[in-house]
Amino acid sequence: MKRYINLFGILGFVLLCAGGVSYAVKWEMTIPIAALIWSGVILCLLFLYVNFSDIRAILSGRSVRYGANTAVMVVVFAGILVMIALMSIKYKARWDLTATKRYTLSPQTLKILKSLKKDVEAIAFYRSDERTRQIMEDLLESYAVVTPRFTYWFVDPDRKPGTAEKYGVTSYRTTLIRSGGRQEVVGQESEERITNAILKVIRDEVKSVYFLKGHGENDINDDKKTGYKTASEAIKRQNFKIKELILAEVDRVPEDCAVLIVSGPKRDFLPGEFKKIGGYIERGGSVLFMIDPGTVPNLVRFLGNYGFYIGDDIIIDTLSQVFGANYLVPVVTQYEKDHPITEGFNLMTFFPLARSVSIENKPEEGKYVLAKSGETSWGETDRASLEEGEAEFTENADRPGPVPIASVAVVEAKKRKEEKKEDTEKRVDEERKIYGKIVVIGDSDFVSNTHINLAGNRDFFLNIVSWLAEEADLISIRKKEFGITPVILTKTQGRFIFWASVIIPPSLVGVVGVGVILRRKVKR
Repeated sequence: MKRYINLFGILGFVLLCAGGVSYAVKWEMTIPIAALIWSGVILCLLFLYVNFSDIRAILSGRSVRYGANTAVMVVVFAGILVMIALMSIKYKARWDLTATKRYTLSPQTLKILKSLKKDVEAIAFYRSDERTRQIMEDLLESYAVVTPRFTYWFVDPDRKPGTAEKYGVTSYRTTLIRSGGRQEVVGQESEERITNAILKVIRDEVKSVYFLKGHGENDINDDKKTGYKTASEAIKRQNFKIKELILAEVDRVPEDCAVLIVSGPKRDFLPGEFKKIGGYIERGGSVLFMIDPGTVPNLVRFLGNYGFYIGDDIIIDTLSQVFGANYLVPVVTQYEKDHPITEGFNLMTFFPLARSVSIENKPEEGKYVLAKSGETSWGETDRASLEEGEAEFTENADRPGPVPIASVAVVEAKKRKEEKKEDTEKRVDEERKIYGKIVVIGDSDFVSNTHINLAGNRDFFLNIVSWLAEEADLISIRKKEFGITPVILTKTQGRFIFWASVIIPPSLVGVVGVGVILRRKVKR
């Protein structure tokens, strides 16, 4: 009889499992499934009732008590792990231990995310088995961790073709960045592309940057060494429009000009052109002048009216030879820490063949020297000795280092009358002060196609453009491209690694093996 009761217990357990699995598969409590579960419960209860005394005796044994204690400890430990996992979902902390901070968002991206005033949504269309899906998910999660205004979700176009059709998506690996009815498409797992897409959808307008031409300036469409194509593309990636301007063909600088860039003119300006540029500054315009040594003396005198002292010299820097350049490429590591352009900027910049540009520091008037060359540099005024390769510092003639190479001035412009709406719903005219902004750099080659990617040249240039365009959220250090970081070993280090990994461990294993065999033979 007891044997049949045990069979009833086994059968009850099997019926319970069958009913539970059926319910898990169908996710519906039908009559057959309920009958299986109920039958299993009845048979198991019968088994427990008949064998109650035996079960009590087993449970009261020492081994069972120890086993119960172990089980309780396992359950408590598992519960702690579950709690930690649940807390980690809400409270996250991440550390990027890579040397180049490969998995950390750039300061520029962080600044933009923290200043978001609109909700931004990312919809990523990836197959579930897409190899690059995890890369994009990790990247979007990095954005979402910074601010609750950024959210994202994934869609598998194969499983939800209707959703893909709704958003007009026809290809895999497509991510939509959406905000306020605007939408941008990102086709790669790239922080730069995602951040630029966010800028495009949250901005109410796209500002225009004009490059002046007609005086031998650097060509923004030239992809050769001295061209500015890379620089213009870098500005476009900051969500600006790029346009060209010939002053002789217009009555005034266009109203939509956020920044006017004068890059390395070779021929001087006409009096009427100076009047147009001055009028633009008086209307609150922003201009970046990059003037090479020995050029445009009339433009130099024009900028003197705004307090700039542009030297007729060439900066010599012996420190540049340490970095593999010649002494005509001054290295800049000293920046004005109290100006938004260079605040927190700690990258070296290189200026091939530059002249000095200084201004009297007056912070209350917005006048600063932005960047200076090192202590070992000087401003050489003797062109003859320089051409002969015999340049050396001459007291009372040359300018001792550190030599200013970039300066900025804020010019109070004419007051602008604006209509202001008061609480009484009446409109009144109110005068508001506006300011023109000027940055002058004694070199234009530092952002040519050849030199723009040297150290901090690109960031310094884009910070200036962003400040002039009144885009404070773009003033930062951009994310760098990551390459291969090789490990260079000396001959001694290489031999040590070879012996420590290839020779010594196998030799020791071999010796131990031979010793074991010999010891066994001796015992026999």
